[in-house]
Amino acid sequence: MKVIAAYLLAVLGGNAAPCASDLKGILSSVGAEADDDSITLLLSEVEGKDITEVIAAGREKLASVPAAGGGAVAVAAAPSGGAAAPAAAEAKKEEKVEEKEESDDDMGFSLFD
Repeated sequence: MKVIAAYLLAVLGGNAAPCASDLKGILSSVGAEADDDSITLLLSEVEGKDITEVIAAGREKLASVPAAGGGAVAVAAAPSGGAAAPAAAEAKKEEKVEEKEESDDDMGFSLFD
């Protein structure tokens, strides 16, 4: 992923066709090691292609991937009596308790470790 990010940074910087040394220079400037195999693979895959077309093709592929999380909650129609209101309030309280239990700060992990 860092090689792809370096490639995109080079393109955004005005270099339409970055080479391996360009990517290594960007990666070394942020203290990341450059993997020659990853750089070679990326450059061979994007060789002769316009980066905007590659990104557009990727977006089309991602459009078919389901992105919604969690299951749907079925809601029953409330009867005309007043018994449904306390049940709904109780359900909201249970949901709030579950949210607190699930939010475990970062559990000792960091996105950038």
